[in-house]
Amino acid sequence: MVSAQLHFLCLLTLYLTCGYGEEGKFSGPLKPMTFSIFEGQEPSQVIFQFKTNPPAVTFELTGETDGIFKIEKDGLLYHTRALDRETRAVHHLQLAALDSHGAIVDGPVPITIEVKDINDNRPTFLQSKYEGSVRQNSRPGKPFMYVNATDLDDPATPNGQLFYQIVIQLPQINDVMYFQIDSKTGAISLTPEGSQELDPVKNPSYNLVVSVKDMGGQSENSFSDTTYVDISIRENIWKAPEPVEIRENSTDPHPIKITQVQWNDPGAQYSLVNKEKLSPFPFSIDQEGNIYVTQALDREEKNSHVFFATAKDENGKPLAYPLEIYVKVIDINDNPPTCLSPVTVFEVQENEPLGNSIGIFEAHDMDEANNINSILKYKLVDQTPKVPSDGLFLIGEYEGKVQLSKQSLKKQDSPQYNLSIEVSDVDFKTLCYIQVNVIDINDQIPIFETSNYGSKTLSEDTAIGSTILIIQATDADEPFTGSSKILYKIVQGDTEGRLEVVTDPTTNAGYVKIKKPLDFETQPVSSIVFQAENPEPLVKGIEYNASSFASFELIVTDVNEVPVFPQRIFQANVSEDAAVGSRVGNVTARDPEGLTVSYSLKGNMRGWLKIDSVTGEIFSAAPLDRETESAYRVQVVATEVGGSSLSSTADFHLVLTDVNDNPPRLAKDYTGLFFCHPLSAPGSLIFEVTDDDQQSLRRPKFTFALGREGLQSDWEVSKINGTHARLSTRHTRFEEQVYNIPIRINDGGQPPMEGTVFLPVTFCQCVEGSCFRPAGRQDGIPTVGMAVGILLTTFLVIGIILAVVFIRMRKDKVENPQSPENKPLRS
Repeated sequence: MVSAQLHFLCLLTLYLTCGYGEEGKFSGPLKPMTFSIFEGQEPSQVIFQFKTNPPAVTFELTGETDGIFKIEKDGLLYHTRALDRETRAVHHLQLAALDSHGAIVDGPVPITIEVKDINDNRPTFLQSKYEGSVRQNSRPGKPFMYVNATDLDDPATPNGQLFYQIVIQLPQINDVMYFQIDSKTGAISLTPEGSQELDPVKNPSYNLVVSVKDMGGQSENSFSDTTYVDISIRENIWKAPEPVEIRENSTDPHPIKITQVQWNDPGAQYSLVNKEKLSPFPFSIDQEGNIYVTQALDREEKNSHVFFATAKDENGKPLAYPLEIYVKVIDINDNPPTCLSPVTVFEVQENEPLGNSIGIFEAHDMDEANNINSILKYKLVDQTPKVPSDGLFLIGEYEGKVQLSKQSLKKQDSPQYNLSIEVSDVDFKTLCYIQVNVIDINDQIPIFETSNYGSKTLSEDTAIGSTILIIQATDADEPFTGSSKILYKIVQGDTEGRLEVVTDPTTNAGYVKIKKPLDFETQPVSSIVFQAENPEPLVKGIEYNASSFASFELIVTDVNEVPVFPQRIFQANVSEDAAVGSRVGNVTARDPEGLTVSYSLKGNMRGWLKIDSVTGEIFSAAPLDRETESAYRVQVVATEVGGSSLSSTADFHLVLTDVNDNPPRLAKDYTGLFFCHPLSAPGSLIFEVTDDDQQSLRRPKFTFALGREGLQSDWEVSKINGTHARLSTRHTRFEEQVYNIPIRINDGGQPPMEGTVFLPVTFCQCVEGSCFRPAGRQDGIPTVGMAVGILLTTFLVIGIILAVVFIRMRKDKVENPQSPENKPLRS
């Protein structure tokens, strides 16, 4: 008795010193709960204190206690020795509250103890030594053997996550690893270096030391184990053949064998891969690995072919990497030289010095480049006209450079010369043509017709694109050439680029136009200076002078303008729970004339905003609600004070950020839920919930619980995912009626919102899988007894009416007897 009291006092002291007495955190009412406890902890550790109300006086703990878990009469749950996850990972307990007679007054409820893993087991290889083999040149990264280890710790935690690593490779040449291992699977394969360098002649075998660590290899405190791996290297005969050369346009009978490939073992199935998508594909392979060309090839059509040979097993699975087959087509001289164009046009200025290059003439030969078959020779065979003499030009024999050979040209002698060029290779000759145009030199500058175009007065609202002035300069060089074409530019007085000058290509007239809006307030008077110049450079010794410049004065008059906003759209972000009167944004506008600007709102349909007419500051005027309108749009009107009271508008967009202010609700109507009565087995129904707040990927999903603890013996609600849950029956003993089951839902937001929804579940008789419910009495519809009473009353009233009519008729007949003889005659 004293020992038990001391043990209880020890637990109580531990409970109080550890802070377990805090209500709601380490103690609470009897309800289903789950606790997580690390294995290996010291015994007599307090887990939780359950509380209950009279008449309960003690608790009873059953289930998978394994003699470890105990509970005191006051509800103190603890364990008496260290837990071991490898012995039992989860303990399923049942806890009930008992009265003084030992009868259950609450529960039992499920208590789940999850034993959390600690790293207390070492990984172990299944074998102390492994043996394997691989062929040289095998595909890197393709496993040829595996090593395996096991760890008793929880594989879902880092404690049981294994990390494989090659520690030693012998021999290791030049510190290069020829082998690699998948750190997670233990699959051993070649590295790219190993695929290239392994040679059974140099080193027929290799030895590896492989380690395995737990904790994913990421902790200095992880456990490890090692094993040995012996690998033998076998020779690989699956090798790409030497490049093949085939002379084009062969007349020999086809197919012709050109090379061969061979797999290491017999029985391989060979095929060619036409990656260049040639149609038809001019190569084939037989099942001995012999490769053939099936038709004559044309080098000018394709000078080389690259395709691949594959070897597969009987299941069609590749045995190794495909081999690249390279075929070069050898050229023969079967193409004459060709001219790049019917006529090649060169231009030369009339003062060009002797020996200067006029241009490089090129022809083309489709035979192989840098080959005797494609080397071309050029020869000038004719000049037209031959004025002032023949032989004015020469051409380089191999380079094709055309030069002046006797004298400079004059356009008045001839504006154009036509040259005939003979182009030849070893076997063929072709005639090509060159046209040489003699062009005028730019030795005349543009001259303005007047140096001063006076002044021009414009209002500042003159439309963009308007022509305000036409200027004119002339050039004495040859018309319609780069020497006589005139370009105008503004060199002074328009730093803002408000004007532009467009040249008429026919008349060289310059049209001065408005490019950007004029501004009286910025620059009321401008002295504009134009320069006229040619696109072609002037010849040496000629310079532009004052004759190529002209000026005019631009006077801008004032126009009353509307206030100007710095931007068309203003946007602000604010939380939907912002207090009424909070500042949410600011809008400003400037009047070009410097007048004061007054602000107002337009389109404020919900009355959510108000604006300071002087400063343009915008405030909330009513509670905001993102679910009603997530982006509230109004217009800000800026009106000048005084003057003409002109106004302009800009858009203000208020984007409301979400606050978690809506409780969860059912996603749709669930009035049709039913179970067929009587239940043959417990059943379940799935329902979906949502809320009206903005959904976020980072936001916790919904959690579900029954709305009343008293329903837990009949019903169970379990979470399927973040939005769906399952309502299940715990037994089959339900009456044929409608049950409204309250479900408590929490959205896990900040702050969390919780709501209770009701699922109406009907237990009814079923006919062919559908719920059959006899029609009951409805409001406004009489019962059968009422209907019979109404019908009898109706018949009774009708009978009374008929009786009254019959009696009245008999009375009238007695009071007024008439015989046929006494009937009055009709007139």
